[in-house]
Amino acid sequence: MSVEPKRRAQLVEATIHEIGENGSLDVTVGKIAKRAGVSAALAFHYFGDKDRLFLAAMRHVLAVYAAEVRGALLVSEGPRERLEGILRASFSSCNFRAEVISAWLNFYVLARRNDEARRLLSVYHRRLRSNLVHDLRPLAGESAGGIADRIGAVIDGLYLRYASNPGDMTGQTATEHALSTLANELGALA
Repeated sequence: MSVEPKRRAQLVEATIHEIGENGSLDVTVGKIAKRAGVSAALAFHYFGDKDRLFLAAMRHVLAVYAAEVRGALLVSEGPRERLEGILRASFSSCNFRAEVISAWLNFYVLARRNDEARRLLSVYHRRLRSNLVHDLRPLAGESAGGIADRIGAVIDGLYLRYASNPGDMTGQTATEHALSTLANELGALA
């Protein structure tokens, strides 16, 4: 990896850690750059401004999540197993850790004032819903859309619950809650 991509990656990781540590987007590029071991001037050179650095971090978080979901879908057989794979990926150790959860929540805040962040969040929501509906349809028919929306809300809710009380939940317990929700939704159709 050449120097620029390596430095960019370091800045993105540092951004996620700083947001996680601070709990908000109220972090300075200087502090992010220091954590990454580069100058603030270099961070501005690579990203232009703080929002673009935040957006790069958001894209990274979304890319890691998408890779986890793709990996889970590749090894899953049948719609139920694929749904369970999506839920497990949502709470994997790559995605369900304090600094990433803090970054997610702050990206929701950023999306309220930044069109590109809003677009990225919308793409995430549409992909999640599409993946869920695709595998719910053979199991739930016309109810697939509503079930997908409720499962998406449960995923968001579990992230919020963790953010407010990190000691009360692990990725494993969050996965169990989400899998129970799926089982209850499908069981209600029988």
